[in-house]
Formats: sequence, structure tokens, C-alpha cells
Amino acid sequence: MHMADALLAPAVAATMYAASGVTAGISIHKLRKDDEPQKLPTMAVTAALVFAGQMINYTIPGTGSSGHMCGGMLLSALLGPQAGFLSMIVILAIQCLFFADGGLLALGANVWNMAFYGCFVGYYLIWRPIQTGRWFGSGKSAQRARIIAASIIGCIVTLQLGAFSVVLETSLSGITELPFGAFCALMQPIHLAIGLVEGLITSAVLLFVYESRPQLLRDVDPAPGAAKRSLKSTIAVLAVLVLVVGGGLSLLASSNPDGLEWALFGNEDAGYSQNMGLDEEDYGVSSDAADKAGSIQEATAFLPDYAFADNDTPVGTTVSGIVGSVMVAGVAVLICLAGGFFRKRKTAAG
Repeated sequence: MHMADALLAPAVAATMYAASGVTAGISIHKLRKDDEPQKLPTMAVTAALVFAGQMINYTIPGTGSSGHMCGGMLLSALLGPQAGFLSMIVILAIQCLFFADGGLLALGANVWNMAFYGCFVGYYLIWRPIQTGRWFGSGKSAQRARIIAASIIGCIVTLQLGAFSVVLETSLSGITELPFGAFCALMQPIHLAIGLVEGLITSAVLLFVYESRPQLLRDVDPAPGAAKRSLKSTIAVLAVLVLVVGGGLSLLASSNPDGLEWALFGNEDAGYSQNMGLDEEDYGVSSDAADKAGSIQEATAFLPDYAFADNDTPVGTTVSGIVGSVMVAGVAVLICLAGGFFRKRKTAAG
């Protein structure tokens, strides 16, 4: 769902930067009061896992399209909405600047569409109410069911909201080639399917965490002695998963266009519909701001499209997955240290 700069007028792009920036500022203010030091390694490894996971496009059968996880629900379930949102900003900014995935002018919109809904709407309206309610009864089986239900419902709902925001933003940008109703009719159903698959992936990861170290899950009250693994060993397993996904499984990603590209351009080469039928080389709006953003991105992207610039060898994908994951984890840690997040507060003796 990464939007290109051509899909946004500068005024709309600026508005979305402002909305995402204000939300980031509120999140930073909230996290300065945090005193959960275990969140630091958890944030690093889970942000890296989402980066790696986003490299794997999974085929949506019968459509000629593919999808990839957004990750907001996963991060907010483990870190809370504020830390999850900041983690998503790190992921999307690194994807944009160093891998040319999503436009730089469109970065504020991509943060809003892919991070805000999953982290805040998904957490406050779906994850927390389901975990703190009496859904499915009591006991471990009921808790597993709550995790699965919240993951699937949350991913479906938040991807629908993100897809609708893409349609709304392009409409406000005055892109007449994308009629609101027709674009909606393509975007919403395909992202319903993508959200369902992401929900299953998210629930699988969160169930592993629940069985290994349930204390890491927000709003889940673990039974005494419920942890089967220490924090270090749980983080280690997730770190190995990052390397496997980013360095290996990313090679198996579907070559079909993702949901947004499929809606815009179709997939006639594979025998499917042309959908909106836009020209991939000439569509949307052009502006000086987009041209400047594009030139900056061209200069910073050392692994464009997750590959070496001069050849298409699969090694480029493996390197991109590993390097990108390490960068995301490192930047997440640096931001936490610089901002003073997740430090153990000293309590004054009373």
C-alpha cells in the first residue's frame, strides 16, 4: 500500500505529513514517561521483523494481485500504540530513503495509512477491548482465541481504513483518472483479502509470543509461571526469524503487483484485468515538490526495489532483507536511547 508521489498533490502530502508528525510528537511525549526497559530489545527485533515481513508479498489467488503485511497490529500488541507507531515510522522511512519503496513526498500519507490505523485504531478499538473483555470465556484456550480474533479483525478493519484513505487522498489530490467509486470498488475488496492473510500471520506470531513469554503482550494477564522462555531467548528466536524471513523467505515473494499497484495498473501480462488501466510511466500529478523528493530519493536509495542497482541477482534481495532489518533495529534503538525511552525510573524513597 506504499503510495508513490504521483498519487498526491503537494497540499495533500503536506497535510498528511502534518497529521503524522503531530501523532509522532504525541507518541514521543507519552513514551518519555515509560518505565518498561524490556521494551527496548522487543522494539528493535519486532520492528526488524515487520520490515522483513513486508518484503514478502503473498499471492491473492484468482486476482493477479499480491499483498504484504503492514505490521501495525503486531507492533501495537507487543509495544503499545505509541512505540508501535514510532517503529512503523522508522520502517517506512528506511524503506523510502534507502530502498525506494514508497515516495518521499508521500511518506506522511504512507505513515498515516499503514501505521496510524493499525497502531491506534487497531489497539484502542479492537485489541484492548477484546483482551480485557470476557470474550470466549477464561483459560488459556480462551486467551488464544482472543489473540486470534483480535489479530484477524484488527488487520482486516485497519487495512480497510488504510485502503479507503488512499482513495480519499487521491480524490482530494484531483487525480481525475481515479474516479472515487470505481477506485474504492477495487481497493476495498482486495485489501479485505490481504488483511485476512495478515491477520493469520499476526496471530501466529503473537501466539508464539504468548506461549513463550506472555508478559510481552499488552493487556494479557499471564498466569504465574506461564513463561516458557526467558526474555533473552524469546528475543533470540525472533531475531533468527528476522534473518530467515528477510534473508531467505523474501526470495519466494510473489511477483504479482500489490493491492494498490493492481488497482491502478491491473495485471494484463498474467491474463488478468487492467483495472484502472493507468500508464505506469505517466500517471497522476506532477509537481516541483515531487521532482525534488524523487531526486533526493534517487540519491539515497542504495538498494532500489530491494536489489542491486546494476543487476537482478537474488543475492540483492537477501542483502536487502538482512541490511534493512539491521538498519531498522539499530535506528529504533538509537531513537529510544536518544529520546530517553524505556529507562528504568528510580523511585524516591518515601
